[in-house]
Amino acid sequence: MRIGEVAHATGTTTKTLRFYEDVGILPPSDRTPSGYRDYGPEVLGRLNFIHRGQAAGLTLAQIGQILQIRDGGEPPCRHVTDVLTTRLEDIDAQIAQLQELRTAVTRLRDDAVAGNPADCSSADVCRYL
Repeated sequence: MRIGEVAHATGTTTKTLRFYEDVGILPPSDRTPSGYRDYGPEVLGRLNFIHRGQAAGLTLAQIGQILQIRDGGEPPCRHVTDVLTTRLEDIDAQIAQLQELRTAVTRLRDDAVAGNPADCSSADVCRYL
């Protein structure tokens, strides 16, 4: 398959496919006699995996490590478990930070709702922020 066909089949762009090759998460494609990239059907499964990893919030570096392990002939399951565990810890920390932010913004909003605009000083842009 030519690069445009792969891009269309996987919902990505040709620029992204070239980038993936450059960073090593897609192996270099074969070339036609005229120099066009010529991908085998196995690239579709690999791209599907890359997209699933991104959907889970993994970085391309993490996805690349997993692919490197698989390409080395080993099952990457243990590594994937460790990466996903770390990802969950990061998500939990982000949720906690967002909950704190929500509490702070709610307090600011409640103060603003209860306030009287006539009490605002012209020296302040807005006393609620």
